[in-house]
Amino acid sequence: MKVLALEPWYGGSHKAFLDGLMKYSRHEFDSVTMTARFWKWRMHGGAVTMARKAEELVKKGNMPDVIFATDMVNVPAFLAFTRRYFSDVPVVLYMHENQLTYPIQEEQKRDFTYAYINYLSCLAADHVLFNSQFHYDEFMEALPGLLRQFPDYTHLNTAAEIRDRCSVLHLGMKLYDHDKFATDFTQHEWGPGMRPPIVLWNQRWEYDKDPEAFFRLMNRLDDAGFLFRLILAGEHFEVLPVEFERAFERYAERILHYGYAEDFAEYSKLLHRADIVISTSIHEFFGIAILEAIYCGCHPLLPERLSYPELVPASLHRPLLHAPVLYEDEEDLFSTMKKILSGNEKPLPLSTLKGISKHLEWSQHVDRYDDLLEEVVQRRQETIRA
Repeated sequence: MKVLALEPWYGGSHKAFLDGLMKYSRHEFDSVTMTARFWKWRMHGGAVTMARKAEELVKKGNMPDVIFATDMVNVPAFLAFTRRYFSDVPVVLYMHENQLTYPIQEEQKRDFTYAYINYLSCLAADHVLFNSQFHYDEFMEALPGLLRQFPDYTHLNTAAEIRDRCSVLHLGMKLYDHDKFATDFTQHEWGPGMRPPIVLWNQRWEYDKDPEAFFRLMNRLDDAGFLFRLILAGEHFEVLPVEFERAFERYAERILHYGYAEDFAEYSKLLHRADIVISTSIHEFFGIAILEAIYCGCHPLLPERLSYPELVPASLHRPLLHAPVLYEDEEDLFSTMKKILSGNEKPLPLSTLKGISKHLEWSQHVDRYDDLLEEVVQRRQETIRA
């Protein structure tokens, strides 16, 4: 089949996801993308730009069988602008995140304009995919509350309509280099296990990942006399959270890396060098950075909420012979870290850690996406014939 992919936020994990899907899919992809900046403007005005780019593709003979759009696309606007071409083309909407439940900072007030665009896009799509069960549950629970805010014609019944056309499909990951028959995340001779232990932060440097809680933990451990080193990687933007600046001042001699790793090989080395990866997030719809670290041999310590419990097999949540993976609160996390740093708790073995995310490798996982795209096209064709 021919698939038209629409991604107005072509950067970071969105870019990695789309690149992997297009590379490993058995279908033929064309893509219309936009630079990953000005997210509000992408949701408002991106549909005009993407519609015109899509029309150019059609004029060159690239008529799609199905459209694969992501959550920053205003789907009904895009379809309105392209109705002369795509009136019978089904749309699959992939929800990386949503603007109804994405956490905002305390001093901000949520603008429900963008949540409503997400709602309209879900309503206009033939099928909606969520990247985790947690994300789906949270969105569907909050959706009726969004609709009740409006004075009349709230169409509360449409929440059930959307629910009927949804499913959950985890992100794919590129863990192997199939062209070279070797792993992309390769082992390095100076890998994990060197002392003192290395603690990794490889998530975005933003408020929703709660770096304040992470460094509060590390400061308590440091004050208690525990030894550790730090790798502070992850994407960050123009405004640097003050917590990282303070950490650099306090731990300068123990920080082995500070800042975003632009080069994939460098990023791989950092992940393989670390021993423990910690999340203190207040928001996580999926968690690909954590899964990458786990695959590279980092024992994870993750909050017992958000998407994390579904990413790790239940048998590993609190194993008998090794350190737990999930923690209940900051005190539980502090207690577990003390045991690991003192040698009283053993991290999970490397073979176990690698197996946690191995099933998401694109070569194994992409068939689920391809099959779903075919099913959506078949349903639309049956509807048209009827």
